Amino acid sequence: MAVGSVSAHGAALSDGGRETVAIPTWLFLVTGGAAIGASFLLASLVTDRALIDAIHGWRRDLPIVGEPLARPLLRLFGVAGLAWVFVIALFGPSRGTANAAVLLVWVGWWAGFTMSTYLVGSVWPALNPWRTLADRLPSLESSYPERLGAWPSVVGLLALIWIEVVSPVADEPRTLAAVVAGYTGVTLLGAFTYGPDRWFGTVDPVARVFRYYGRLAPLARENGSIKLRLPGTALAETRLIDGFDEVGFVIALVWATTYDGFVATPAWESAATPVVEAGVPPLALYLLVLAGGYLLFVGVYLLGTRYSRRLAGTYLSTATLARRFAPPLLAIAAGYHLAHYLGYFLTLAPSLATTAATPLTLRATVPVLVLPGWFDAVGLATVLLGHVLAIWAAHAVAFDSFPGRLQAIRSQYPYTVVMILYTISSLFIVSQPTIEPPLL
Repeated sequence: MAVGSVSAHGAALSDGGRETVAIPTWLFLVTGGAAIGASFLLASLVTDRALIDAIHGWRRDLPIVGEPLARPLLRLFGVAGLAWVFVIALFGPSRGTANAAVLLVWVGWWAGFTMSTYLVGSVWPALNPWRTLADRLPSLESSYPERLGAWPSVVGLLALIWIEVVSPVADEPRTLAAVVAGYTGVTLLGAFTYGPDRWFGTVDPVARVFRYYGRLAPLARENGSIKLRLPGTALAETRLIDGFDEVGFVIALVWATTYDGFVATPAWESAATPVVEAGVPPLALYLLVLAGGYLLFVGVYLLGTRYSRRLAGTYLSTATLARRFAPPLLAIAAGYHLAHYLGYFLTLAPSLATTAATPLTLRATVPVLVLPGWFDAVGLATVLLGHVLAIWAAHAVAFDSFPGRLQAIRSQYPYTVVMILYTISSLFIVSQPTIEPPLL
């Protein structure tokens, strides 16, 4: 364990960021892409539908002692945690790295809790403090404009990521308090207008993030009991995505994790500096890249879907295939989130524990855990693991969607190409040294 001054933002770890890989970058990236291609070839050898169904249908009941008591305790803990964050952000130390509220939000919640959601299981429906408060307030139950669908949650997710990147919300406790207060106000007003079920089921981006990530986890509530299943196997089910608006959210989640990592690399600094020097405001540039990158990801996905339909020779529409093949992308998002935040969480967990013990005390230094150099390889491995899991989930979706074996295999060609390209770009970002988002 070491002691030092650290940033609460994921882009600035206490060890100064990642080091570039020792092997040639092109060889490293090509090897990663080839690993994904090889995973597709191996998955293609599994053509027994009964075996695929058995793998994805495997379940075991897992009795949880004290579960009826756990839900009200989680609700109480969630509301108390929200109030605690707001109070400590306002009245605790003004330096973000010494403020327990800042560390709890970014290290404990967005890093640690999010990882537990896709690695273990989601308890957010019970823990969600805004849902607990909304359930106890009156509601107008106004009719929600169906034409909007889940698109407000897409805009909300991208807006939250933009605010996290360009504002000092991860470094200044008072700014964090303002954002938490603003988000609380908007959320409770929306739940009051349209009802908690509609708001948290359709509009709220945070609830949707944890609901989707929970589909990756080995533990889940199904038919009134806790079930143990193989990780990621629920991604092949049809009930997760109902429309293209929800496809848009999945793609936004994949792009958001990529964007958050990309803007904290020297490559982004080199590309953005001449644009800003030419007169483009930095905030506008960050917003433009966020929106443009999202539209690019959507376009690439739709292009791959159209080619998938053409190669499969199916009567299924492009929209249907887009819905069916979107859930496997969640494995990619989770793999990149794990790569981006695992080291960050482990490094700053001692800081969180120390500051939380005395949250109103200003500490000159806080303890951090110094990770060994080989730990960088763990992040690279999680990116590949996420893509491999996505390949397998897409394989299961294909064999569930098409009657012919050759149809099912051919339909995956475009998606595999897209995943290889995305793997290469993800590995490039993860292998870069980490810096603070520049020019802000």
